[in-house]
Amino acid sequence: MNLAKYANNIKIFNNMRDLFPHPYTLEDANKFIALANSQSPTKIFAITWDDEAIGSVGVFPKEDISRLNAEVGYWIAEPFWGRGLATQAMADIIDYGFQTFQLKRIFAIPFPHNLASKRVLEKNGLVLEAVIKDSLIKNNTMMDELIYSIREEDWKKLITSQDSKQR
Repeated sequence: MNLAKYANNIKIFNNMRDLFPHPYTLEDANKFIALANSQSPTKIFAITWDDEAIGSVGVFPKEDISRLNAEVGYWIAEPFWGRGLATQAMADIIDYGFQTFQLKRIFAIPFPHNLASKRVLEKNGLVLEAVIKDSLIKNNTMMDELIYSIREEDWKKLITSQDSKQR
């Protein structure tokens, strides 16, 4: 399965939360697909190229007093980096998140060293909202937590602006 092949990459793992396994096996891929297929409404989607799964993107609504917020995240196979696919997938999941769930804010937490991911977020209107010093640990290295977000009203302005440019 291509999902397992592409996900089993240390460069992908190094930019994901520790819950993302490495090595990434066929069993891991099957569990992930089963989880994604069990959700209603859908929260996780495949990123595809020529009908081949090359990554995933998701929106994860929060609960309780944070219920008007959702986190977004994605990964994309290394051979497809730099093609604009992640930027488009992020635009699609942000649109889907605001249209499907009753959200006021969508946020993402990229690692500080992941410049490409920060750029994907910025291209989609997310802005750096907060920096929490030395609050994350990955591969035994402490790092800052960066919180990027877009609020519903800013998203509406962004899509209205994009619609007027396309006309």
